[in-house]
Amino acid sequence: MVVRDELSDEQTDRVFQALAASTRRDILRRTITQEQTVSELARDYDMSFAAVQKHVAVLEAAELIVKRAEGRERLVRANPEMIARARALLARYEDLWRSRIARLDDLLAEPVAAPGEASDPDTSTDPGSAPRGSSTT
Repeated sequence: MVVRDELSDEQTDRVFQALAASTRRDILRRTITQEQTVSELARDYDMSFAAVQKHVAVLEAAELIVKRAEGRERLVRANPEMIARARALLARYEDLWRSRIARLDDLLAEPVAAPGEASDPDTSTDPGSAPRGSSTT
């Protein structure tokens, strides 16, 4: 499967809005494994057929599902290409956050100077040594 370039801001907004509702996530899950009619989908929800159609329309606008007509029925199936594109976007976000956490871990792992202890050896003031630039003669 070939995945097109990354999602536009508008596509990203539509995908995340579509996935914000548990019913739509469930419809997507159900249509990944098997193409189903809107009527079949509607039977399993405690809402009107029209409400399920609206959920399907939101998923279709986000390109997460594809709907096709077969006679009087409307068949719905998940769109693996768009799911892969959304997954790639999430993977980029994950990589970004993992790198930020790694940098934070590195900063936290650096030794911390104790109070009164100089952290820069060039600015230390050893009582037995003269300050830089001065002579002891």
